[in-house]
Amino acid sequence: MATTTAERDGDGEQKKWKKGGYKTLPFIMTNEICDRFATAGFNANLITYLTQQLNMPLVEASNTLTNFGGTTSLTVVLGAFAADSFIGRFWSIIAGSLFYQIGMLGLVFSAIVPSLRPPPCTSPTTDTCRRASGGQLAVLYLSMLCMCFGTGGIRPSVVAFGADQFDQQGAEAWANRKRRYFNVYFFTMGSASLLALTLVVYIQENVGWGWGFGIPAISMFVSIVVFVVAYPLYVRAKPGGSAFTRLAQVLAAAFRKRSAAVPEDANMLYQDKELDAPISTKGRLLHTDKLRFLDRAAIVTPGDISGSGQPNLWRLSTVHRVEELKSIARMLPIWSAGIILATAGSHNGSFTIMQARTMERHITRNVEIPPATLSIFTTGTTLVSIILYDRVFVPLARRVTGLPSGVTYFQRMGIGLTIAIFGVGAAALVETRRRGVAAAHGLLDTPKAIVPMSVFWLVPQYAIHGIADAFASVGQMEFLYDQAPESMRSTAVALFWLCGSFGSYLSTVLVTVVQRATRGHGDWLQDNINRGRIDNYYWLITFIMVVNLGHYLLCFYYYTLKPLEVADEHGDRDKECELPSPKKNGAGDGAGMA
Repeated sequence: MATTTAERDGDGEQKKWKKGGYKTLPFIMTNEICDRFATAGFNANLITYLTQQLNMPLVEASNTLTNFGGTTSLTVVLGAFAADSFIGRFWSIIAGSLFYQIGMLGLVFSAIVPSLRPPPCTSPTTDTCRRASGGQLAVLYLSMLCMCFGTGGIRPSVVAFGADQFDQQGAEAWANRKRRYFNVYFFTMGSASLLALTLVVYIQENVGWGWGFGIPAISMFVSIVVFVVAYPLYVRAKPGGSAFTRLAQVLAAAFRKRSAAVPEDANMLYQDKELDAPISTKGRLLHTDKLRFLDRAAIVTPGDISGSGQPNLWRLSTVHRVEELKSIARMLPIWSAGIILATAGSHNGSFTIMQARTMERHITRNVEIPPATLSIFTTGTTLVSIILYDRVFVPLARRVTGLPSGVTYFQRMGIGLTIAIFGVGAAALVETRRRGVAAAHGLLDTPKAIVPMSVFWLVPQYAIHGIADAFASVGQMEFLYDQAPESMRSTAVALFWLCGSFGSYLSTVLVTVVQRATRGHGDWLQDNINRGRIDNYYWLITFIMVVNLGHYLLCFYYYTLKPLEVADEHGDRDKECELPSPKKNGAGDGAGMA
């Protein structure tokens, strides 16, 4: 990450140290809390708004949600590109927040203006409610699209922007804070989500959708104001050029020289320390023998270098830039294991809420829990798990492994993926029981009737998913951030959210395929969930997750960490820091899974 080019020049060394540090963290985290509160407050109960206010069928509403989630996460790639290439992370966050604000205002108007939604159903049991018109849906989709672009500007930049504030403290100081930094980040997101799942969902269910969407919109406005107020305090890293452009240049150069022979001696490949300096402030990546066909991009041929000595980067790349692409390529197989985890989690916001709506939800005689509020058990369990992980699990694991972090992020991800399997299995078992109770009471053909079964039967699957998130999601973020080239940290964060994008799209594909495949043969997914077989769908996801765990373990076995060349602290001589294989236990944060 080219943070050494941050706006720290002008008045000498003393001014350099006035910006960044812990004093900026309250503003960044307050912004993140308000942003996450707004996002969670909008997303938590959207399935109810679509099915009950806009009268969408269940499958269509579920696919709308997963497509929205997928597109939202996909835009982080555009956000990372803009932040790294043109506008920087600060202005990317500002632009994203403004887009999100516009989208939320559109949803508020949709909820409070009667002409922007269909009339309410005259009977709560009718299946012929008037659906939303094309114009009404256009307002909805345009608002959601603005929110997609807003999230794309915010998500890939917030984590890296927060890291920029501490980058001036040196690599060793930041390494000691890295694990806790990501734990704090996820804890902050979870706390805001927990508040939204209780307060906002209650207002949506009991007060009205105007206030239910309006409060998150106000929260987003507050987040923008708080973030902008601290503008003079921030370290603002200048854009160092797009990582995507560099990757494209390596691919183009390698393809152009696809017939050239790769030299056995890696020292014959092109190196340029001065050219790579802005994107390798912590050290250049060393040559590796894997994916050697990409090394052709660093072979010098006639015409690659101009008379002034400057290389044509679309014809010739340095070894460091080639290794950037190799690092990303090596990360992708392990990264892809998180896609199935996102697919499994996506249904907690759709099918599970519809299940909860048919169950007994009373806490007392006059108070009942809104279906979407059940997500607090995922969020709450995640928060508790993060605290226990840092305070209890890590010290105990440290005694066994001898690692400062207790376990490696590879092990943390593997534990999370394993736990998640039991969460989906529990969901299948609970749905089987819910259908059985509905059948025993003659409710199979009355889908809106309340099944005499407590909604708290759904708590275990939410809680297990929360524990899995505390291990897998935090571990994956740390893995991506640590193993990505330093100049591609925004790209690494984009990959994390892109995982959620692909998971949501895969969920849409699975729901559509299963619906078509079982139509007329059991109809697993239908509006009448008492006649449907959502439990069978959950068992299908469970099987896919078992296969996914095997895929992760196989990819982990063959993974090697990035090798780095660092500058000697007492001189200009470079020394090699060859990071160990993750299969060698006890080798630091990259050590292997026991």
